Amino acid sequence: MLSPSLSPLQVAISLGDPAGIGPEVALKALAIAQSQGLLQHTEITLVGSPLCWQTCYQNLRSRTEVADPADFAQRTTADPPTDIQTGEITAESGEVSFRALESAIAGTLEGQFEAIVTAPIAKAAWQLAGHGYPGQTEVLAEAAQVSRSGMLFVARSPQTGWELRTLLATTHIPLRDVPHVLSPELLTQKLSLLIDCLRQDFGIDRPTIAIAGLNPHSGEQGRLGREEQDWLIPWLASMRDRFPQVQLQGPQPPDTLWLSAGQAWQRAGVAAPDAYLALYHDQGLIPVKLLAFDRAVNTTIGLPFVRTSPDHGTAFDIAGQGMARPESFLAALELAIALAHNRRQRALQLETV
Repeated sequence: MLSPSLSPLQVAISLGDPAGIGPEVALKALAIAQSQGLLQHTEITLVGSPLCWQTCYQNLRSRTEVADPADFAQRTTADPPTDIQTGEITAESGEVSFRALESAIAGTLEGQFEAIVTAPIAKAAWQLAGHGYPGQTEVLAEAAQVSRSGMLFVARSPQTGWELRTLLATTHIPLRDVPHVLSPELLTQKLSLLIDCLRQDFGIDRPTIAIAGLNPHSGEQGRLGREEQDWLIPWLASMRDRFPQVQLQGPQPPDTLWLSAGQAWQRAGVAAPDAYLALYHDQGLIPVKLLAFDRAVNTTIGLPFVRTSPDHGTAFDIAGQGMARPESFLAALELAIALAHNRRQRALQLETV
């Protein structure tokens, strides 16, 4: 029997919404991964309706390069009771995608998988199917029974190899609610989570983290908003005392915070932070999508296992046409494998201490 360090990594891929591009980009990414030898030490299990996986393959195999689902292990869930109409939001497709995610999580908690790569789902389809979760992240966190989790977006520059990492302090809430939801307690939780993630998953023990301000010019000494003066700056001072091994920059004006990321993305040798902490959704994701729309990966941190997902949606308008680009899903698969490997190696190191 192989030792844990030598046995293949076990990665699950959940179907996502079968009416969208999820199954397509997954099978395209797997075809690329197979051709490039990226799966030599990894076993892939496709999770979800076998009919939906096979239908996608049959529809696209003559038009584009896609992997055959039969080449991989499968953890099956029930097939839809009626035909899924590509490009349409329905309760049937929502139920299929929800059951696939549930099954992938169950298999992971049972110890069958070390990582899950989730294809995109449609929140509206989940609602029609009676599942009121805001998204997959919340389902994962609830099932894993974790008290803290976060959405970290990761992208590697094809020009320089530099890696952009952006954690969101708040996610899918209205902009007007952000100042009320933000608090020293919330930011402490997110920052400590990010520090733990950088150490465990990326091997960075003494990171540099840049933290965004909330207001234009970070409030300009209170003239453009009081949050920085009233609690952000004092909070950051306390965090420097609490985490002396971490270099904390900020709160930096949001309109200049990302200049170092843009420079490091384009030119080798540019010094940039190891991670960025953005205070709300668009503050963090506009620069991520501008720099790395086809390469960014959403990974849920704080879970006892690895979860990654492409940073795009179901794209119902092009579903089934063979047009969807698999770069983000391939990046999600590569990151899941890398993080699962890093976690395994770190666990082995701790065992030998």
